[in-house]
Amino acid sequence: MARREPGEQQSTGDMLFLEGRDIQVPLTIPEKNTTVDAVKRMLDRLSGLTNLGFDPSEQSGGFRGRPSFRDLLAFTFQPQNIVANPDVLFYKADTVEHREKLKTIFPYVLGALTPELLAKRWEADQIQRELRRKDRELDAQAQATERWTAELRTWVSEARDLGLVPPEQVDSATRESELVDLLKDIVARTSREARVTETALDASSREAAELDREEAQVTLDLSEVRSRMEQMVRLRSSVDEYSGALKKQKERLDLSRWLRDLTSKDARCPICRGPYDDAQRELDALCDALAEVEASARQITPVPAVFDRELVHVKSSVRHLTDRLQAVRVRKRALEERSVTLKETRWHAAAVDRFLGRAEQALKMFAAHGADGSLREEVDRLRGEFDSLRAALSESGVQRRLDAALARVSTYMAHVLPALDAERPNDPAELNIQDLTIRVTGATGRKDFLWEIGSGANWLSYHLASTLALHKVFLEQRGSPVPSFVIYDQPSQVYFPQKLARPPEEGYDPELSDEDIVAVRKVIKALNDAVIGANGRFQVVVLDHAGEDVWGGLPGVHLVEEWRSGRALIPPTWIDR
Repeated sequence: MARREPGEQQSTGDMLFLEGRDIQVPLTIPEKNTTVDAVKRMLDRLSGLTNLGFDPSEQSGGFRGRPSFRDLLAFTFQPQNIVANPDVLFYKADTVEHREKLKTIFPYVLGALTPELLAKRWEADQIQRELRRKDRELDAQAQATERWTAELRTWVSEARDLGLVPPEQVDSATRESELVDLLKDIVARTSREARVTETALDASSREAAELDREEAQVTLDLSEVRSRMEQMVRLRSSVDEYSGALKKQKERLDLSRWLRDLTSKDARCPICRGPYDDAQRELDALCDALAEVEASARQITPVPAVFDRELVHVKSSVRHLTDRLQAVRVRKRALEERSVTLKETRWHAAAVDRFLGRAEQALKMFAAHGADGSLREEVDRLRGEFDSLRAALSESGVQRRLDAALARVSTYMAHVLPALDAERPNDPAELNIQDLTIRVTGATGRKDFLWEIGSGANWLSYHLASTLALHKVFLEQRGSPVPSFVIYDQPSQVYFPQKLARPPEEGYDPELSDEDIVAVRKVIKALNDAVIGANGRFQVVVLDHAGEDVWGGLPGVHLVEEWRSGRALIPPTWIDR
């Protein structure tokens, strides 16, 4: 992989990507063959990372967005400023963006939150959204039931007046489902079957009288509820206005107390030296009035929360009674129009035929409205699926698996620390993913964070132990997305900080004392043992000044290159070109 040098630009996305068993680095690169974003996507795919974010409600990334290959590099790099840092344990965790993202992905990389659980989390979110939409539709349908039933009774009542149904077959106690079945039977008839009787006309008259009584009762109930709502609104307005008036009076009278504090008892005129007795009395009177206003203000209690709840309930009752009144008036209007129509047409068969045609269309509308309970069945089905997914997505289960993974990390750290140059190698150490640091428990039970433990050797030891323990946990997982390597840059720096602080000269390398050599060899040996124990599945790259007298004789150590005497990571021939 090669990325074009940006020149005067801040950055560039042009890249060259070559893939194969044997790659020959080209002497010149005339043009790009890919982009940075394409390489990122390829690395994400090769890592087996999920395409889903950690929070379905955040569709546009952020700290809770989908994990990327670059997020995983926090576990693979320990540069000079990190490898023995008491405040920062992971690469780039010193920035808020990377720190928050790392805290988010920890349960994922430790195997507590699997891609399958993430997929179920997204599926549960989609089902919940659909369930909310269906619930709103069901609520709207339930709110329209009363008016819908009134219209249904109107159709059946008109059929009775036309002689299509016996009067005794319909009364106020007839259920909604029975009315629908009756209307289905009605539309199957013809005008020849219509038989208008005196009983039907009497039933129509009785229905008109019942509708009048129902309208009067609903109007009375609505008037009472509406009057109560108006009284509650006026009460709230009065309290607010009175409180506001007291506040204004208090603000105006506050000035008197300030003036009285500024004026002493024996204040005199600066010109004639006469006393200010009258002014003092006036200020005292104003201050007394202010005290009365403040006392009145303290006696006023704010409107309790139950008042708001009752007001909402009263408004709901007003809407409900308004709908009932409208439904009654719809039925009355239909009955009145029908009576006029019957007189004008003299019960002509054509009126029956027209009614049957309109009733058939209305029946289709009623069938679509009710949908034979399909909406309710759909809501029940979605709720069952959501409850099943929520049970599978138990947060307690995720936390239990996360705690188990962190316990294994602590166990592996306990195996590594005694082999390093740590002052408290036998004290239990744990990885705290909320603060992204190490916490060590002493013999007294006190827990010390990494920054509370002194010595660069300690900091280096805990950095090494935690990264090696994490990778051991990663290797135990099946298909962990974290790359199986760590790069440590100059872990020996803690043993000669003053020498490294000087500008290096050509061919200069600091010398280690015998004690330092023993300490640095412990570091290299711990890394060597981790590589050997992984059976070729884990790699450690160390960039350091330490010579062969430090790491020689260890079977897992391999010298790749020694950059001295003008030899460097970037060959001079590249620069000369």
